[in-house]
Amino acid sequence: MVVSFALINLAGYVALLLWGTHMVQTGVQRAFGPHLRTFLGSALRNRLSAFLAGLGVTAVLQSSTATGLMVTGFAAGGLVSLMPALAVMLGANVGTTLIVQVLSFDVAAFAPGLILFGVVMFRRDSSTRMHDLGRVFIGLGLILMALHQMLTLMAPIEDAPGLKVVLGAVSTLPIIDVLFGIIVTWAFHSSVAVVLLIMSLATNGIVPPEAAIAFVIGANIGTAVNPVLEGTTNDDPASKRLPIGNLLNRILGGLVALALIDPITSVMTRLDGDAGRMVADFHTFFNLVIALVFFPLLGPYSRFLEKILPERAKADDPARPIYLDNAAKETPIVALGGASREALRLADMLETMLRGARESLAKDDRRIISETKRLDDILDSLNTAIKAYLTSIDPDELSEADHRRLNEVLAFTMNLEQAGDVVDNNLLPHAAKRLKRGLTFSKEGQAELLALMDRLIANLRTAASLFMTEDPRAARLLAEEKVAFRDAENAATSAHFARLRTGRLDTTETSALHLDLLRDIKLINSHIVAAAAYPVLERTGDLLPSRIVASGE
Repeated sequence: MVVSFALINLAGYVALLLWGTHMVQTGVQRAFGPHLRTFLGSALRNRLSAFLAGLGVTAVLQSSTATGLMVTGFAAGGLVSLMPALAVMLGANVGTTLIVQVLSFDVAAFAPGLILFGVVMFRRDSSTRMHDLGRVFIGLGLILMALHQMLTLMAPIEDAPGLKVVLGAVSTLPIIDVLFGIIVTWAFHSSVAVVLLIMSLATNGIVPPEAAIAFVIGANIGTAVNPVLEGTTNDDPASKRLPIGNLLNRILGGLVALALIDPITSVMTRLDGDAGRMVADFHTFFNLVIALVFFPLLGPYSRFLEKILPERAKADDPARPIYLDNAAKETPIVALGGASREALRLADMLETMLRGARESLAKDDRRIISETKRLDDILDSLNTAIKAYLTSIDPDELSEADHRRLNEVLAFTMNLEQAGDVVDNNLLPHAAKRLKRGLTFSKEGQAELLALMDRLIANLRTAASLFMTEDPRAARLLAEEKVAFRDAENAATSAHFARLRTGRLDTTETSALHLDLLRDIKLINSHIVAAAAYPVLERTGDLLPSRIVASGE
């Protein structure tokens, strides 16, 4: 009964350790996520800077998985080649050992102070970044408290006969220890937490040094399993190159370490008599050796991965999302970046629809209208996928800036989808009506409509660029284009009425159709402006709530 309660308490402290690690990671991501991603992206120029960037970012995030997701996003977009991406992962693997090194010392006395300081920052400071940093300090305090309680709890039960029998049997089989370490790390999704747990077991003498080292080997392999299994929903083998490459080098290092486990245990024990420190030192030593061995071989290693995992020709299904990676939702800044890239596909699809609609006004070809109408289904499908993806992200993981960007992506896709509906339900049926009735626009009327369509396509391109840059100057230009577009519509309408007065037959027959098309084009332009310009202007305070002049008191 005593042992049962002790195991329940141990499970609770392990959960507290995991939660503390989670708080530190999410706090850092919310406070510095976009800056870390920008820093990481700019450091991918060569192997050395990529390695150091991976080490530094992971030491701050306490998660090589989060770093890996960022790099995978760069690699998927063709922004970085495989070699520097692998260098980042080597640095990330070393970076995870730094926090373990710090916590391997007796720093439990700082836990209450860290929690107190974090709570004060979390509750009192109005700054969003300081609020998030408060989470970091609370998480660090919880980690230290959990480690201290585990050490205290394990001391009385290390002499339990049943536990000694089980651990004694396991400790004689290092391969079982490695497999156990892989499974536990895969389940916990945190090699830092697992290695800290192994340190506690080793410090209390519950596992011998050889078994502790085998557990650490398993933990280092297990942390590379999750990205392979969950890293991407894309079935293209090329998308698996980075996580599989990271897993392979850890497996190779683990096999070598397992074969040399006896001399390694002897050397590590002589270097540091403290069992907990020995575990932390081996964890760092293991990752440093792998980095030193593979770093000069990254060129041929990346070519080997590209050979065994060739890029598969993408299926010709434009309605299928490309950049919505489910695993990236654990790192909001990466998930939002993928959703933004997917949103640009909507802009490309809408531009194709607008070009088809323009041709339908200039040519007597029903095939163009039918092909263009089918594109609206693709637009709707992509918009639905993006909305489902973004709304499935845990809102508690999002910072204020993340919430703003999420809403901007949703507004952009919604307005583009509505613009597509106007093309599908209004503009194209009017073009089909013209063909069915055998009507022909006047030369001047057709030129006016085509000029407005060209202007509409140009505005859409500006909106797509603005969506990514969020530049206030470009937002003002696009918003002013709405006024210019309204003036152009008014001028076209006045010119149309002027032609009507002359009694020209081609103008009289197409009068209602011409005016309907002008209103449709203007409505599409309104959706385009609202998609990209309004969110930026609203954030900068340059968007008026109403065009109506306020009445004086």
